[in-house]
Amino acid sequence: MDNSSGSGPRFFVGTDVGGTFTDLVVLRDGRPPRLFKSATTPDDRSEGVVNALRLAAESYGLDLPGFCAAVVYFAHGTTAATNALIERKGAPTALLTTRGFGDTMLIQRSMTSWVGMGARTGHYSRRRNPDPIVERSRIVEITERIDAEGAHVVALDEDEVRAALRRLRDEGVRALAVSFLWSFVNGANEERVAEIIGAEWPEAYATLSHEVAPVIGEYERSATTVVNSYLGPVIRDYVANLEGRLRAAGFTGDFSIMDSGGGVMRAGDAARRAASMLTSGPAGGVLASTALAARLGHRNVITSDMGGTSFDVGLIIDGEPLVERVSEVGELHLALPRIKVTAIGAGGGSLAAVDESGILVVGPESAGSVPGPACYGRGGDRPTVTDADVVLGIIDPARFLGGQMPLDRALAEKAIRVHVADPLGLSVEDAAAGIRKVADNQMADLLRKVTVEQGHDPRDFVVYAYGGAGPTHAYAYTEAAGIATLVVPPTSTVHSAYGAVTSDRYRAVQTTEVHRTPPGAQDPAAHLDAEAISATFDALAAQCRTDLDDDPRVRLSRVAYLKFRRQSHELPLTVPGGPVTTGVLRALIEDFRAAYERIYGAGTALLEAGVEIHTLRVEGRVKITDVREGRYPGAADPDAALIGERAVHFPETGRIAARVYHGEGLGGGAALHGPAILEFAGTTVVLGPNQSLAVDHHSNLVIDCKGEA
Repeated sequence: MDNSSGSGPRFFVGTDVGGTFTDLVVLRDGRPPRLFKSATTPDDRSEGVVNALRLAAESYGLDLPGFCAAVVYFAHGTTAATNALIERKGAPTALLTTRGFGDTMLIQRSMTSWVGMGARTGHYSRRRNPDPIVERSRIVEITERIDAEGAHVVALDEDEVRAALRRLRDEGVRALAVSFLWSFVNGANEERVAEIIGAEWPEAYATLSHEVAPVIGEYERSATTVVNSYLGPVIRDYVANLEGRLRAAGFTGDFSIMDSGGGVMRAGDAARRAASMLTSGPAGGVLASTALAARLGHRNVITSDMGGTSFDVGLIIDGEPLVERVSEVGELHLALPRIKVTAIGAGGGSLAAVDESGILVVGPESAGSVPGPACYGRGGDRPTVTDADVVLGIIDPARFLGGQMPLDRALAEKAIRVHVADPLGLSVEDAAAGIRKVADNQMADLLRKVTVEQGHDPRDFVVYAYGGAGPTHAYAYTEAAGIATLVVPPTSTVHSAYGAVTSDRYRAVQTTEVHRTPPGAQDPAAHLDAEAISATFDALAAQCRTDLDDDPRVRLSRVAYLKFRRQSHELPLTVPGGPVTTGVLRALIEDFRAAYERIYGAGTALLEAGVEIHTLRVEGRVKITDVREGRYPGAADPDAALIGERAVHFPETGRIAARVYHGEGLGGGAALHGPAILEFAGTTVVLGPNQSLAVDHHSNLVIDCKGEA
């Protein structure tokens, strides 16, 4: 994108709509980013975005139309797709599938009752089947059959297709998913159905499985196709509504939507790729962290995003974000690679209660933005983590969100007393400390879990903390997880929005193509067809370039998914550019062996069992935003930013005096020792007792969490 200066200011805007707050960041060449937060408006989330734009306009001395007219690029991350899927608020959808396979979506490889169970119920005995997104009466079996080689075995019965379309239209269906067996090898029958839909029912939203998920596995492919159609009309309306409001406000620039896979896509593509927007918001934070890690020289990073509703954790390993090929969303397995983000219900708005066993529990239910925590004074009367932070002196009620949103400490105390303190026979302060400790330990457990599951020691990582509540709790959950270093970036309070506006335009294409080595081979790579694999990568690369308008700036990367014969789980491995030769495959198999043993233990990889390559993938990226960010102002002398002292409750010390600083006033070279509180306009950073902090010359807060021996 052209960033040359014009007659007036040129703004690049990123937004991220969360469950509690809508975040916005503005980039301008040569200036530091400006950060804004407004309350999320659940009934119409575009209203919260416009409210945040108004705050930005005011900060530049402009009215809303004047500011929007100067915005040349707008990028948006949102949980709209995730919310619609989890809450089952998508469009009425029907599935057309191969005769004999109508129960595929209902059986779910016999995983129906326990997909996502841990996050949903916490105990196996409470498992249940998820609410189906396609009713059995709307799963239509069509006579047709293509075999694994792509040959037509049974002709498509077009009369059955037309009859099904007439019935489904009369029943109020709005979206259609077409998923035939082996269509990823030969999609001719699905394409013919699409032609019939176009002629008979052109207003219906339709998804073909070989286009959205061209991979082996009829359940995962069907689920992905169904979800894409289920969400398509919702996302189409959501994006159209938001874009309409932006255009009406004076915006004429480019509009992009965050893709869960690793970048942004054009807003016009979002409705066709609706399933790619699942975890759209959290992906932005991981991508922003990946760029920051490259600048700071951190190869292994745990990203931790604590907002008002959830705590989202991602991994950066050897400088690259961890991507999963099959993901679990809304109790379904989807064959869409995405940046792996693991979430639990632990945010500032997570509700605290005493259960029937007399145990203090925190989350996963959240107060959200409406009514919000009790201290918001909007009618909420149940205690949350934010209420505990207010009672403990961590958050100053008078300066929350830079003073724009004063909080009511008395309401927080009342909620904690009624729902936690009195039932447990504790003081209000001890109950608040218990709420915070439960939440912090839950988050520390998640840090350990996501790293150990990938065969890593969490102590070998650095933690990046962001989100409105992340920097407030990060000192505790990082220390509890045994991790030495914590980084809080200057964009922490809107880090996912910052990731959206700074991410590349992104497209990924993949195909299933099975290549096997025989058992017992001494040189497995010699038995693979290097020329065929190379040709497939070349074809995928050409498709990727086309999807990105043959932009000469396209950067391509390649991934192959390897596994041992007769195993189900695969490992993604990077394939270097250039022709794929036997030597390249030999190095790839050795990388696979090393990765396998890192996860499962030394000596567990037996290449003699035979290796399989099932999926080949090419990703393309084009840089959009190229703003030279200016440095934040601030003093190296921390006393210049000192506000004063206040009593703060820390679990290891109880209530003690902690110095309080104006966070934006700390510049490169500043150093502090805990306990201390740093108050920013959008978040509060806590430095625990015995911890130390240094501000680098890009205003990142680098915290040593080891403490004194």
